[in-house]
Amino acid sequence: MPGLTRRHALTATAALAAGAGTQAVTAPGADTGHDHDAPVPHAAPAAFASPASFDEVYKGRRIQGRPSAGGGHHHGVGYAVFVDGVELHVMRNADGSWISVVSHYDPVPTPRAAARAAVDELQGAALVPFPAN
Repeated sequence: MPGLTRRHALTATAALAAGAGTQAVTAPGADTGHDHDAPVPHAAPAAFASPASFDEVYKGRRIQGRPSAGGGHHHGVGYAVFVDGVELHVMRNADGSWISVVSHYDPVPTPRAAARAAVDELQGAALVPFPAN
């Protein structure tokens, strides 16, 4: 029988630590300070409510946004953003922030902010339509 390897020791340690943490959280009779009969609150609904429509001129570019029926690879209700009439592909992240195809690595709090960030990034260039698969 081979001796104990470092990999086995680390795996066993991680399993023990995870098990101890789980038992500490779920130990029977533990007083967590919560009323077990009370409903558990979920994420704030306002954080994921559909944003309001907007239509404005930002730095000489017309930006618009509105809730839309899902199209392309999205299902259900989505949100459409336009820069000078060309659709800017936007996506909502799991944390409620928004990104666009133009400013993909800079999440912002609203679709309006995503449109403004795209205008800033475009620096006067025209937005080219992005084909949704």
